[in-house]
Amino acid sequence: MNETPVSRALISVSDKTGLIDFARYLENAGVEVLSTGGSAVIMAEAGIKVTEVAEHTGFPEILDGRVKTLHPKIHGGILGRRDLDAHLVQMNKHEITPIDLVVVNLYPFEATVAKDSPFEECIENIDIGGPALIRAAAKNHASVTVVTDPCQYTKVQEILSNHRGATTLELRCELAAEAYAHTASYDSMIASWFSNIQGEIFPKRLFSIGKLQQKLRYGENPHQEAALYTGGVSRPGVATAQQIQGKELSYNNLNDTNAAFELVSEFVQPACAIIKHANPCGVAIGDNLTEAYLKALTCDPVSAFGGIIAFNDIIKENTANQIAKLFAEVVIAPEADAKALKILSKKKNLRVLVTGSVADPTAPGQELKSIAGGYLVMSRDNGRVNRSDLKVVTQKQPTSQQIEDLQFAFTVCKHVKSNAIIYAKNGATVGMGAGQMSRVDSSRIAALKSKEATEKAQEDKPRTKGSVVASDAFFPFADGLIAAINAGATAVIQPGGSIRDQEVIDAADEAGIAMVFTGIRHFRH
Repeated sequence: MNETPVSRALISVSDKTGLIDFARYLENAGVEVLSTGGSAVIMAEAGIKVTEVAEHTGFPEILDGRVKTLHPKIHGGILGRRDLDAHLVQMNKHEITPIDLVVVNLYPFEATVAKDSPFEECIENIDIGGPALIRAAAKNHASVTVVTDPCQYTKVQEILSNHRGATTLELRCELAAEAYAHTASYDSMIASWFSNIQGEIFPKRLFSIGKLQQKLRYGENPHQEAALYTGGVSRPGVATAQQIQGKELSYNNLNDTNAAFELVSEFVQPACAIIKHANPCGVAIGDNLTEAYLKALTCDPVSAFGGIIAFNDIIKENTANQIAKLFAEVVIAPEADAKALKILSKKKNLRVLVTGSVADPTAPGQELKSIAGGYLVMSRDNGRVNRSDLKVVTQKQPTSQQIEDLQFAFTVCKHVKSNAIIYAKNGATVGMGAGQMSRVDSSRIAALKSKEATEKAQEDKPRTKGSVVASDAFFPFADGLIAAINAGATAVIQPGGSIRDQEVIDAADEAGIAMVFTGIRHFRH
């Protein structure tokens, strides 16, 4: 049974986008429309002939609307097989007429929870009849078409128009798959909510509630397939941003842009982060975005070429003029004014994204990674170090300026692949070492990169001279610290916690530099 005529439809929707136009199309096509509650009222007010479900079944809505469509004349009409004589006989015996099209979307449970609604209101927004209707229609897709999203209306209309009022098996199978995904996502949201209100961080079952936003050209490499899914959280960032201009974002673009925006969201002051291959190559804060950008760029201008640039404030004309001098893949910020957008529009291939706001670095959340045979799930690293958390462990006390730079450097460290070493001075990174197998190598590489940037700028001495240095984890030996001291670091921030802490403290005292412990580690593998 490939083509199935549609003569009777059941419509009961929470999201009424496009409802009137679709219902009017069905009416004009000679389709009888059954409906309930608000959907029936709206269609009737628009002059569309509607039969109330209660009239169709002969049974009224009861229990404050909790029971509307849970009736044999409804579910029998949906589930009855048209290719089985026994089913047709039973349907005729019980005066059950077939329902060929089910148009249902569900109570707005997610939106209700997002508004921090009272418990009872959340409970009442758990749909019962809707999922039952959707699942029944999807099960009997051989004869029944199920529509769960207003964006499907146009396609259904096209098929009906092109097939003399019938739907194709191909369409019904496609919509059935989407229907089961819809109810699965809905149930997973409810299950997650129940787990959250019981304080369960890691429930017995892990649910996916993502919705396909777009298929990507490829993954990390051209031979890998990739896609972007959204849903579950409303966190400002690359997945929820509006793309103003530029070509489609790649998998790597999305990954790097996310890393950049999460980093700048850490700062209250105007901040800029330039990311390349998931690691920062320059981060800075300033009195304004232009100052922050130029300071970030000087850290490693060679690596910044073709990078991702993120800001935590509105981009204006001066900043845009500076950005336009560099080849960049993506620029992301909460907003950009008209003059800035006009300047950036001249760089046709530059992707420009606006998020509306910055992300909350202290917000809870989860990160998921697949491994062979399963998944690793952990809470987002939302740890923050305040000045009161710092413990000075050396004879030398850090100055107020050093404290500010130490906190800045340690915040940047949080977003750099470990082992991470960050040199910083006056609110800007001046040397960065990332992803090395030994901490001492990260110290040396960061100093070397700084020396190269200094030489390129034709400056007299490396910027690491007089800088502070941050380490994302403790120094297991004093050699990593000594390498930083040799590079010119005058103060250091690290978590502490090594059995050789005293050896490292002694090395700092011998060199006459200040050292503070945070008590918190920021590994980023």
